[in-house]
Amino acid sequence: MRTGKLAPFLAGLGVLAGALSASGAETPFGWRVGTTAWTFNRFSFFEAVDKTASAGLGYIEAFEGQRVRPDSDLKLTAELPDQVIQEIRAKLEQSKVSLPGIYIGAIPGEEEACRRTFKFARKLGVQYIVSEPAPEAFDLVERFCGEYAINVAIHNHPEGKSRYWSPEEALRACEGRSPRIGVCADTGHWLRSGLDPSESVRKLGGRLMSLHLKDLDKAAPDGTDRPWGQGCGELEKVLRTIRELRLTPALFGIEYESNWDNNLPQVRECAEWFKKAVSGLAAEGAQ
Repeated sequence: MRTGKLAPFLAGLGVLAGALSASGAETPFGWRVGTTAWTFNRFSFFEAVDKTASAGLGYIEAFEGQRVRPDSDLKLTAELPDQVIQEIRAKLEQSKVSLPGIYIGAIPGEEEACRRTFKFARKLGVQYIVSEPAPEAFDLVERFCGEYAINVAIHNHPEGKSRYWSPEEALRACEGRSPRIGVCADTGHWLRSGLDPSESVRKLGGRLMSLHLKDLDKAAPDGTDRPWGQGCGELEKVLRTIRELRLTPALFGIEYESNWDNNLPQVRECAEWFKKAVSGLAAEGAQ
């Protein structure tokens, strides 16, 4: 560790775990399932919130650049007026949907732009930012994580499209850093890269911060999304591994990248599968 002491790191992990198991968590492990707004990227953020609520889910992860409302060209960016941010928070409250995180493709490595990003995230009230910062940006990102009490989860896209495509690459970026730096694991992109999702989760261990959980029809670059439990991703094994490691990710995000214009039925299937799978794991532990 950078400080040469393990105790502060472990203490930080305890604080992080407490922050990520806030009220409204799914029982019995404190696991929270919700959507990623990217699932509904053909629609506005307000419409994505409505779709999430209609699926009986209470969490959504936003993404930078989505239109805020169907009747407006304003987009979710750090340049949004404060009044619009308040409208977003009011919409979430009215819909009984929480916003734990936001995807921002690359957090800037320049101080003023980086601070603007974290200020934007704080105004939205998120706990974490999913991003793929350049290696040279991490010193600054780590400093602002502490200053703003916001975590950063490194995201993986498939091999050849992401610097952090493998658990090893993501862990290298986390090495020696604050527990506020972790990983948002996209299991579908792992499958597209020829990686085993369960073993990849095991490698990440306590650095696993959130998930974009996906199931695919095949483990190949052209694999297509299937409802959870109906593909080759062995998602029950993934959940079992997370439970074994006693981890509480910030969000199990339903990111369904197929049937873009009408994928709400598949989102509902994913949510139902998750609840049944978690109940099954809990029942096993009670025996």
